[in-house]
Amino acid sequence: MTSCGSTGHFRRCRRNDRERVDRERVDRGRVDRSYADPRLSLAIDLSGRVALVTGGSRGLGRADALTLARAGADVVIADIQVESDSGEEAERYGPLAKAARAQGLVYAETTAKEISALGRRAAAIRCDVTDRGQVDETVAGVVEKFGSVDILVNNAGTLDHIGQLPDQRLELWERDLRVNLTGAFNCAQAVWPHMKERGWGRIVNMASVAGTLGGFGQASYSTTKAGLLGLTRTLALEGARHGITCNAIVPGIIGTEAFNLGNPELNERMVRRTAMRRTGEPQEIANAIAFLCSDLASYITGVGLNVSGGIELFTF
Repeated sequence: MTSCGSTGHFRRCRRNDRERVDRERVDRGRVDRSYADPRLSLAIDLSGRVALVTGGSRGLGRADALTLARAGADVVIADIQVESDSGEEAERYGPLAKAARAQGLVYAETTAKEISALGRRAAAIRCDVTDRGQVDETVAGVVEKFGSVDILVNNAGTLDHIGQLPDQRLELWERDLRVNLTGAFNCAQAVWPHMKERGWGRIVNMASVAGTLGGFGQASYSTTKAGLLGLTRTLALEGARHGITCNAIVPGIIGTEAFNLGNPELNERMVRRTAMRRTGEPQEIANAIAFLCSDLASYITGVGLNVSGGIELFTF
């Protein structure tokens, strides 16, 4: 046994002991050689998983669906609008949905075809997340055709109700609650028994910095996004014992079609407030979602992950 007298000698002994143990562990084959190799390669592999992405016809949802497919998952896109629809109901879903339809920004079926071209199974289904009957029917159809629902990305949402408190309209307040919050609840509750039965599941809710920081003129939107964070933590607590994780993405200013349809001056103000001084890309959100849906994130649950370029930081 080596005697370690001085403090410096003691530290060197401890370091030498750790290095010796590491060498022994590798030599005995108890760990992979990568344990001792600083060059560690990690891959996100979702092969064999089935993902349901709501609001997947454009923007963040489309990027999420394509990225999950590139990682190996089969993907079902659920949206209130698909290309083959007549589009007559677009106005009923609000000005943003109407503008997307008018400008040809609905890509649900196109995205499904792109996913199929990657060698994955895919489908685009018209589904209103506020209609519990449609949600249950959609989930049942996915399980019947694809065998399971392993991943749920609650991306469907509205963000076109702008106005300070005196100008907030009750019917739009209630619509935003139904779509952004109750819609996520409906979908989570519908997939829950299937995930519980398989002992594995990933739920990712799309929150927003409006839910953590507040949003001027966005009372309904920010309230629903804050509510999603509460729902996320509760589902994380209840799902943990069943192998189900639930996390939320908290995006900042992302350069989606919806952002580009906004007021340019207001958009520039928000970008200047962001520490990185740029908008985020939908792909940067999708990358975080793919990670949270993978086994690399198996010990992460109940988290609201900021993918925001630092907009929540004090900048000047």
